[in-house]
Amino acid sequence: MPRNPDRSRALETAAVHAARPPDAATGAVAPPLYLTTNFIRDPDGDYRRGYNYIRDGNPNLAALETGLAALDGGDRALATSSGSAATALLFQAAAGRGTIVASESAYHGTLRQLAEFVPAIGGRVRTVATDDLDTVRAVLAEEGESVALLFVETPANPLLGISDLAALADLAARLGVPLACDSTFATPVLQRPLDLGAGIVVHSSTKYLGGHGDLMGGALIFRGREDWAEQIAGLRGVTGAVPSPFDCWLLQRSLPTLPQRVRAQVASARRLAEFLTGRPEVHAVLYPGLESHPGHTVAARQMTDFGGMLSFRVRGGQAAALAVAARVDVFTRATSLGGIESLIEHRASIEGPATKTPDDLLRLSIGLEHPDDLEADLATALAAVAD
Repeated sequence: MPRNPDRSRALETAAVHAARPPDAATGAVAPPLYLTTNFIRDPDGDYRRGYNYIRDGNPNLAALETGLAALDGGDRALATSSGSAATALLFQAAAGRGTIVASESAYHGTLRQLAEFVPAIGGRVRTVATDDLDTVRAVLAEEGESVALLFVETPANPLLGISDLAALADLAARLGVPLACDSTFATPVLQRPLDLGAGIVVHSSTKYLGGHGDLMGGALIFRGREDWAEQIAGLRGVTGAVPSPFDCWLLQRSLPTLPQRVRAQVASARRLAEFLTGRPEVHAVLYPGLESHPGHTVAARQMTDFGGMLSFRVRGGQAAALAVAARVDVFTRATSLGGIESLIEHRASIEGPATKTPDDLLRLSIGLEHPDDLEADLATALAAVAD
């Protein structure tokens, strides 16, 4: 049951040390990988070392969860087998408590869970534009005491919408329910929802936290809300939604460089957003760091910077957008985000016929390549389509 004992250290220090304690048995500085399914039971039947079976816990998982809690300023963290597993466990816990009021703009997998999974287990969902506080107030007033959870994703995937976390946390607190925030796009480097009043933070650690495109994982971080943490921990064990020791170990490897990676990605993303804004082939750039973005003021207040993700819309519709994606050379045409490679993706064709994402939109995940090369790559692709 890992807890975060110290919130006083700087983020960079916590990133290096919190998930990577020296190995008590050998003194190894880098964490060993514990590839074991089970652990020895004491002669009297006890498990004094703290571990019995891999699904219930292991040293890599315990150390990782301590680090995740430290980075977000939480009291406790639960690592999961994927980001989708994290939201599914959260929604499963909420479904038995009452209505889930959730962002209508979010990762399409999350929206599918809200539309299909939650009703299938007997839960009730109201989706709402969480960037419109008057609408949120009206929905919460209608639902009243039936509300169990207010869920928001900000910045939102893939339209980069911004919701006011402090204001939403206040609305949730008036009903005595937690605000849960999917902060995958921002990471703890840029946004700390718990400090703004949220009770639960969600991450797909496959993305920025892992950062190298070689693992899958998710996380839930709690401040207070011990009843939720205990319930979700139980559900995680029952459903087997636990990350493997190897995926935990890969995350232990990745977290120390998270602040440096994210800040480099943000710097390049800002430059590319400004570059795309001036291109005649582009009719909209969605990036909260631009003053023209409708959520810029809120983002500037609750984030330390604006992120390494942006989307843009290409003149000429879907055919033109797909043509741009086909002509890049430095960017990689692939799904996912937050890794060292820059990715370009036509989201509408990934999300399927029910998507609300415009078919002329391309999403960019900015990696660690030199921004000169990324800018030149986009310029060449856009010019080729214009010709």
